[in-house]
Amino acid sequence: MEFFDLLSYPFFQNALLGSLLASIACGIIGTYVVVRRLVFVSGGITHASMGGLGIGFFFGWNPILSALIFSILSAFGMEWLSSRQGVREDSAIGTFWSLGMAIGIIFIYLKPGFAPNLSDYLFGNILTITSLDIIYLAILSVILLVVFALFRREIMYAAFDPDFAKTRNLPVNTIKYIMMMFIAVTIVLSIRLVGIVLLISILTVPQMTANLFTSNFGKIVLLSVLIGFVGCILGLFLSVVLDVPSGVFIIFVQIIIFLLLRGVIRLTQKSKQRVGA
Repeated sequence: MEFFDLLSYPFFQNALLGSLLASIACGIIGTYVVVRRLVFVSGGITHASMGGLGIGFFFGWNPILSALIFSILSAFGMEWLSSRQGVREDSAIGTFWSLGMAIGIIFIYLKPGFAPNLSDYLFGNILTITSLDIIYLAILSVILLVVFALFRREIMYAAFDPDFAKTRNLPVNTIKYIMMMFIAVTIVLSIRLVGIVLLISILTVPQMTANLFTSNFGKIVLLSVLIGFVGCILGLFLSVVLDVPSGVFIIFVQIIIFLLLRGVIRLTQKSKQRVGA
């Protein structure tokens, strides 16, 4: 099937637009996650969202909405336990990670019959993305762009130097909770892209690739958005042609891009060293 033939289908057009918007949101939040070393936190929130999905399936609610609420509460719970209750951060993450998965599995098994489209949420199927999903991703992307354009310094101060931030009268704890909320929202709204099982990769792999070329926060965001979108397009197209799950192939392509670029950079560095010697 030709690429331009695929473009004539509305579901594929939605998939491309959803990929772009998800790449923007994940590019911004993923960079924050990577530079703040919150990868394990994002993994905990991702798997905790399973609890919200299970509750949604059981009561017949919108599973994305219930997962969104559950994930935000889980993110707040992790932050509260680790910062206010003296619980180690990894222990707090592990607690909510396991709790969300347990609740999700319990409610899914209690639901008569098989949960519809469960594999799409676990492994991703961006071809099923709807116009409403695109609207939500567009709103999230715009909000994140505005927030980071206006308050990037304040966010960075609160993240890396909270004592200095407090001397500037910045609401450090409020900023942390807001960022945890954004992480949770971005994760849930991107579930259809690659699924719960692999979602942590789309928040880290493009950023790792971008970090090969620069350490500047803004440049990492821009490069990770570009790398993420290119990976989505290639993975989406190849998944349709080869008839494999789109989420799995998107992540596979992005990892291949990272390995290839890393290999090229290392070879270039070695050749320069040889010339210099």
